[in-house]
Amino acid sequence: MIINERHYPDSLNTAEVRFALEAVRQAALLVKIVQSEMVSQALTKADRSPVTIADFASQALTGYLLNKAFPDDSLVGEEDSSALQQPEERATLEGVVKFVTTFTPDVEPAKVCSWIDRGNGAPGKRFWTLDPIDGTKGFLRGNQYAVALALVVDAKVQVGVLGCPNLVAGYQSDFDGSGSLVFAVRGEGTWTTPLQGDSTTYIPLHVSDLDDPSQARLLRSFESGHTNVGEMEALARELDIQAEPVRMDSQAKYSLLAAGASELYLRLLSLEQPNYREKIWDQAAGSLLVEEAGGQVSDLDGNPLDFSAGRTLARNRGVCASNDHLHAAVLRALESIGA
Repeated sequence: MIINERHYPDSLNTAEVRFALEAVRQAALLVKIVQSEMVSQALTKADRSPVTIADFASQALTGYLLNKAFPDDSLVGEEDSSALQQPEERATLEGVVKFVTTFTPDVEPAKVCSWIDRGNGAPGKRFWTLDPIDGTKGFLRGNQYAVALALVVDAKVQVGVLGCPNLVAGYQSDFDGSGSLVFAVRGEGTWTTPLQGDSTTYIPLHVSDLDDPSQARLLRSFESGHTNVGEMEALARELDIQAEPVRMDSQAKYSLLAAGASELYLRLLSLEQPNYREKIWDQAAGSLLVEEAGGQVSDLDGNPLDFSAGRTLARNRGVCASNDHLHAAVLRALESIGA
């Protein structure tokens, strides 16, 4: 993989890009603080309080920053504050307020709830969509997770940013490193810069040139419930894939695909939820990273992802993302196995 350092292009220096980068940077750093203070090896799987606090705090901070930068823009987010305002969740709300206060003064519970509820906005002609923590199991395991923010205009993703605290250069796992901001702007390519430290260095990313399906590195989740394992294995056999899969949580997988560190990522329909439709915040930012890095993203039938149908990709069935060279072969294989 050859990636050359370049100066930040002037064409990307817009108010929307500056806001998206700063909002994701701050939210990702906030989440990292919650993880370092609240998640330990002794944490039981049943205890989701750290990820709950981090989720709400990340969305609250993003809502606050959006109020300042683009007060008239809608935010379509994963969370709302109704559960947080119940008496039995008082301790959780206090935890959220505590961590948001680290990044902005004059925080009080009512304000925090109002910032979270910015995420109740309706998808319209122009809106932002946020996943405050994508990869909650990875967050709890101390593995990969991401903050994902995208700007959608006229049903097309125009700006996409992932904040990946445990990736360096957009593709290398490093749990003590500077982290990565990976971002794309339609028509302007995909780039990465450190999440912490030197944010004046920008590296352009490009997908792999591999065109032999048997050598394709397939991105897989750790969680079997996220896909149809049987169909995934059948697809690998159909394509005669010999390479070991790359297992990783969250939309960070899109970053690896954009950086040329893998070739394929699919969201197949699980047996338990055959009619499931993807949430827009789970795919918007990552899909643009891959497309602007030279890859291709479609649904399992080869249709472009349609962000005009509300809070889900209601007109799409699953997701197929590739380095473009392998896309047609993968779609043929999916049809052959009946996926």
